[in-house]
Amino acid sequence: MKIAAVAAVSGLALVAAACSKPAESPTSGSSSGGTAYKACMVTDTGGIDDHSFNASTWAGFQKAKSANSAIDISYVSSTSMDQYAPNLSNLAGKSCNYIQSVGGLMGDATVAAAKANPKIQYSIVDNGNGDQANIFPIQFQTQQAAYLAGYLAAGYSKSGKVGTYGGMKIPPVTIFMDGFVDGVKKYNEVHGKNVQVLGWDKDKQDGLFTNDFVKQDAGKQKSDALAGQGADVIMPVAGGAGLGTAANAGSKYVVIWVDADGCNTTQYCSVILSTVVKNSTDGVADAVSKAATQNGTLLTNTGFQGTLANNGVSLAPYHEFDSKIDAALKAEIEGLKADIISGKITVSSPAQPK
Repeated sequence: MKIAAVAAVSGLALVAAACSKPAESPTSGSSSGGTAYKACMVTDTGGIDDHSFNASTWAGFQKAKSANSAIDISYVSSTSMDQYAPNLSNLAGKSCNYIQSVGGLMGDATVAAAKANPKIQYSIVDNGNGDQANIFPIQFQTQQAAYLAGYLAAGYSKSGKVGTYGGMKIPPVTIFMDGFVDGVKKYNEVHGKNVQVLGWDKDKQDGLFTNDFVKQDAGKQKSDALAGQGADVIMPVAGGAGLGTAANAGSKYVVIWVDADGCNTTQYCSVILSTVVKNSTDGVADAVSKAATQNGTLLTNTGFQGTLANNGVSLAPYHEFDSKIDAALKAEIEGLKADIISGKITVSSPAQPK
């Protein structure tokens, strides 16, 4: 399954995703007057306005509805991990035809819900399907785009130190950090430099984490620690917690955002060097649209994997930093992207989807 005609996520769509808050229970009926196809979503703990993966997934729901008015969309918010299972269970009892889980932590709860409701189409972002026929997994080879971000960070750094930290030590997070480390390593090899990565050791699979995706103070503390050690480019892979990093960036460091283009989804574009984009919006929109079209027939559970080749992952435009990045560095990054797409360069991570 491929995303057709994938375009860059527009600022308007994602701002709407971050700000729009519909009723937190499925509604019936549709503007077309026909029988509605009910697509329901359960957020991860960061909430619908996390300016990251929850927001971009919800934007996918909005995109699907804009293309087909017979699709009704709604979401319920999880404020803690113990709400995953009851939220999924409750939606199954509210005539949802399609239920979307967001985030790798929801894997077990989604598999359990899908087994209990085999006629409902489930889908999950950032996790596999547990061999369950009615779960459509939407996953990403994020290490590919993060590799480009690491190369960019190393080339932009003036201190010779860059940093990263995560929200939780789970595969959808560490995959970013692995690619970032490898991109810095590549830059050092090409240029004979020794730019250091603080906050993550790929070999040991260990580093800095806030242990949630919400607390901005925790994000600030991690980035303050990295900046204190000399990092002048920091990539938080921590959802809403990363806003604490962006809010305090500027004079000491700049930020590489993740998931959805930070210049479209946050107020901090002036400090965002670029974003490692995970195109959940188009992946989810495509899945919801196809499920609605073949209402009653399950999607193939082979799922979708986003890559640089199909624009499922990407490095966002440089926006306000475009004139500040050396043209030669930009060209090198474009060359690396082409080499990854062609298979000349393989970027791997223990966390990548199989």
